[in-house]
Amino acid sequence: MTSRERYINTIEGKPVDRFVRTDLGPWPSTLERWIDEGLPTDQDFMEHFEMDPMIIPATNSGFTDSPYLPAFEPEVLEETEEYEVRVDPDGITKKVLKSRTDTSMPQFLKFPVATLDDYREMRWRLQPNFEDRFAPDWPQKLEAWKQRTDPLCCFGNRQAGFFGSHRNLMGLESFAIALHDDPALIEEMMEDRVNLIIAVTERILEDVQFDYFGFWEDMAFKTGPLISPTMFRRIMVPRYKRVTDFLRSKGVDLIFVDSDGDINSLIPLWLEAGVNGVWPLEIQSNMDPVALRKQYGNDLCMIGGIDKKALARDKQAIRDEVMSKVPWLIERGGYLPQADHSIPPDVPWENYEYFMELLGEVLGCRSGS
Repeated sequence: MTSRERYINTIEGKPVDRFVRTDLGPWPSTLERWIDEGLPTDQDFMEHFEMDPMIIPATNSGFTDSPYLPAFEPEVLEETEEYEVRVDPDGITKKVLKSRTDTSMPQFLKFPVATLDDYREMRWRLQPNFEDRFAPDWPQKLEAWKQRTDPLCCFGNRQAGFFGSHRNLMGLESFAIALHDDPALIEEMMEDRVNLIIAVTERILEDVQFDYFGFWEDMAFKTGPLISPTMFRRIMVPRYKRVTDFLRSKGVDLIFVDSDGDINSLIPLWLEAGVNGVWPLEIQSNMDPVALRKQYGNDLCMIGGIDKKALARDKQAIRDEVMSKVPWLIERGGYLPQADHSIPPDVPWENYEYFMELLGEVLGCRSGS
């Protein structure tokens, strides 16, 4: 089987020659540690473990984290030996430590939108201007993508969603207040986002059919969502439904949402809205893939759910974590095992290598070492 066939069949619970092995990979500081501890540097990380690849083209439904978008002009406002205060391409003013930027959160000082007037002033950045949103080498890659043997994912970075993208425009507190106090602003932002996601995605589909669509939200914390399910159903479910109906009308059936935190109360609403997959299933936030499979059967596809904290302990903890979940879940289909987030620097190389070898044995893959 090709990796594309294997990926789709695994998610859909159909027969495969072996199960898919993939992972989110290490933080930059983790990779530094692993190289010091013996990770070979003559191969790509995924190649070393013979992971199943996925193609994610450089596309976006917003302006964050990409040089190909109508971004805000970056500017350094203050600089010392320890930190910078800067405006990033997402329009947020941040105080960022210069040391170990991947292991510490910035301090968010100011967001680009506080009022409806602020939003209308910057909304030109959210128009479906295709040429500004795609890498210059897009036309050259199209033929290879059409002939691909790997799955192609349309993932909207940090902009294809209805909570996370607007929280990034306003800040969590201001966005939460606006949900209640400023319905005109919320309605306008939500409608613009629906229209943008559909327009950009439709333009992609003119060039190439993709296998998988990914929303990004990160809309929950350790004990529950950052929005009430009642408000989520009223404001967001109809918008999700418009996007998922459009995608299915174009033959795209695998639709995932990426959110950290405890999303248990939101899963039935996402299913109602046409989303059929969730990841990364953060264990410390009460996400249990075994319990979810028992509750939802194969109506819910899942990626993740392996406790990254177990990977930092010892081999027995790793074995217990993998064997208590993965064999039972893959037998029922619709599940790809991964760590429940990218790997932090407290995980030794020896432990991660053991994790991947064990996972390879369970999934029927070669060890990769």
